[in-house]
Amino acid sequence: MIQEATLGAGCFWCIEACFKDLKGIISISPGYAGGITENPTYKEVCEGNTQHAEVARVVYDDELISFEDLLEVFWFVHDPTQVNRQGNDIGTQYRSVVFYHDEIQKELTEQFKQRLTDEKVWDNPIVTEILPLPTFYVAENYHFNYYELNPQNPYCQAVVRPKVEKFRKVFASRIEKK
Repeated sequence: MIQEATLGAGCFWCIEACFKDLKGIISISPGYAGGITENPTYKEVCEGNTQHAEVARVVYDDELISFEDLLEVFWFVHDPTQVNRQGNDIGTQYRSVVFYHDEIQKELTEQFKQRLTDEKVWDNPIVTEILPLPTFYVAENYHFNYYELNPQNPYCQAVVRPKVEKFRKVFASRIEKK
């Protein structure tokens, strides 16, 4: 069955680049959610006044990949203990957040977060927000497949590429062969 998840784990270019090759992923749309401004632009979100997070809307086939599998990747590709930042990306737009689409996603996310906390996976507490999905605004077209289309961009070289390479090593068995 086709399902959707909306995840914020820092820069949406990183989320998209890691998730897009997983088996069972149908599409990924970078966008904005959780703020107060209608139809925000990238520039407005980056200025930090909209309260939106950079997120990715992941459309997936739950017969091929589960929501729990998505959560496993989600928590792997970023540091969920940093408040309003990921590495050098600082601001509320880079916060760690799961915008759940239904009560099942909410419950599964809370259980997964609790398990990671109980297992003391990180030294610091997990600050990932778990919130009901507000309005999702699709990002500008040039953000789609950004890493793939802009591999020489300095940000992609310094931030996205290392995350993607690490992700591909760890999750190699779950990547769709093209």
